[in-house]
Amino acid sequence: MLTAEQLIAAHKANVETLFGLTGKAFEGIEKLVELNLQVAKTALGEATENTKAVLSVKDAQELLALQAGLLQPAAEKAAAYGRYVYDIASATSADISKVAEAQATEAQKKFMSLVDTNLKNAPAGTENAVALVKSAVAAANNAYESVHKAAKQAADVAEANFQAMTSTAVKATQAATKTKRAA
Repeated sequence: MLTAEQLIAAHKANVETLFGLTGKAFEGIEKLVELNLQVAKTALGEATENTKAVLSVKDAQELLALQAGLLQPAAEKAAAYGRYVYDIASATSADISKVAEAQATEAQKKFMSLVDTNLKNAPAGTENAVALVKSAVAAANNAYESVHKAAKQAADVAEANFQAMTSTAVKATQAATKTKRAA
């Protein structure tokens, strides 16, 4: 049975964890805001330069060349922006996952300790029931570990697919830009 001190300690630990997770989430938001401000500043500067370049164009062929020259960097910047956002989200998610995993591991240890204590104090003649409880707990732990490994593998595959799609999009834009310049 849990004592008042144990309940207070558990509550205090949960509150600290909650504030820690909130802090991690705000760090991720702060990074996104900083990225968006940097992108906005850069875009404003580039818009100024591009406008000046367009206004200095003398003929249609020069305008087409300028347009083709602006297309590739814009696509690459969009892809880079997507990668940065993904990296920030992944890092924030990884930090939160680490805390959640630590909490789950600690809760599992406490539960196993409670189960072991209760099983040690089980009355004589309940050995089969004790073995059944231990087997059920071991099966639950194995299932949790399997799900956790599968989720991590799925996240790794999703990340690899995202990187491959970004790379393919940039290469396609580069090829289209080269084709447009040649025309």
